[in-house]
Amino acid sequence: MGQRVHAFTDDALGDLDATGVAEAIASGSISASDAVEAAIVRAEKLNPTLDALMRDDFARARRRAGESRTGAFAGVPAAFKDNIPVAGLPMTEGSAAFPRTPHQKNGAVAAQYLATGLIPIATTTMPEFGWTCSTESRIFTTRNPWDTDVSAGGSSGGSAALVASGVVPIAHGNDGGGSVRIPAAACGLVGLKPTRGRLRLGDAGKMPVRIVSDSVLARSVRDVARFYAEAEKTYKNRTLPAIGRIERPLERPLRIGLMLDSPVAPATDPQVRTVVETFAASLEALGHTVEPYAVNVPQFFADDFSRYWQFLAFMGSSQGEKLFGKGFDASKLEPLTVELARRGKASLPKAPLYFARLLASSAASRREFRRGPDVVLTPVLTAPTPELGFLGPDVDPSVHFDRLLDLVGFTPLANASGAPAISLPAGVDDRGLPVGAMLSATHGAERLLLELALQVEQAHPFERIQDAFPGAEQ
Repeated sequence: MGQRVHAFTDDALGDLDATGVAEAIASGSISASDAVEAAIVRAEKLNPTLDALMRDDFARARRRAGESRTGAFAGVPAAFKDNIPVAGLPMTEGSAAFPRTPHQKNGAVAAQYLATGLIPIATTTMPEFGWTCSTESRIFTTRNPWDTDVSAGGSSGGSAALVASGVVPIAHGNDGGGSVRIPAAACGLVGLKPTRGRLRLGDAGKMPVRIVSDSVLARSVRDVARFYAEAEKTYKNRTLPAIGRIERPLERPLRIGLMLDSPVAPATDPQVRTVVETFAASLEALGHTVEPYAVNVPQFFADDFSRYWQFLAFMGSSQGEKLFGKGFDASKLEPLTVELARRGKASLPKAPLYFARLLASSAASRREFRRGPDVVLTPVLTAPTPELGFLGPDVDPSVHFDRLLDLVGFTPLANASGAPAISLPAGVDDRGLPVGAMLSATHGAERLLLELALQVEQAHPFERIQDAFPGAEQ
């Protein structure tokens, strides 16, 4: 078993969540400069162990902290995942193949996040292109602060490691197959994949099937809720019901469907099953009705989603310079990307069929929720978070992809359909490491999920690394 590390200490950040830090800055008890400096000190202390920073932006963060800022998170230190355009920094998607040319301006996603008042101190690690659910590559190995021998999840694993360890209280992530929910589950965090189109779309808006949604990773439900309420001030999708400000937990009973096994993956590991069953019992104790549920997912879904991943790998590999700029070097791509691209090229004749079927899953999901439960409860992963190396860059790509598909039997459903889903800390496995439970609902129902999550959190506060391992501070 590896180290258990965190940075929580008696400095300006203390053990506050992002809302708490924002309130402390607004009250004058600390300054934005105090908060940002504490985050930088924490990053410098822990990153040699966690390997979660792609590029630091410390100097600019310090300058921004001295400027007047507005927004619900004015002055709160944060981080951006390394796959959105950020002015002054290169975007490399965790890959050695990308040019290191800084972007001239912020993309739509970065601009919306900055409008909330957050101050990014760095960009964070991710596996190449985000293909897999462990943040490992031939450039870095990002470690889970709960156990440094274990994966931090992926693909937003760098952001998750920084938030879970206390370096920053909130960080950007995005989710194209579980990439927010999986690292949230692995690191004991809250991670919401919103309804498609809830936030401004970056490059994800150009995809044939827009499976990627941007979001945040945080240690509290109120931080996630506050982020979305603030984001709506700069962009509100008129086709979706507003989330608005959430101040109270859910106060009505729900019908919750419990699905312990994925319709497209092997049976769920007994450790994970036990944790999710206990979580279901806690929902019943809160007054909700929980009943077994089986979603109607066609067996070809896993093949369609896999082929779509492979199609994206082929497009990214073959058109890298056009998509990502002069200097893209396909010879530096990692074996998993090369193998996925090879398969994607071979399956191009089938692309119109799997595009159409994935797009049709949106209407199918809406029908399921109209006649089914209000919310569906599942595990996030089918097994406990794996140790580092299980999904590492040196694993045979075919073995790697098979292992990946077996683990992510639940999360891609919401990416294809565009429906929202949230990962919450549900308990721990036999190693004492976090296990996540996922709550899913119909399109536009983020407010319901967040109110339910707040009810759960208030009744059963999430275990914190600084409480579970008080001697782990570095």
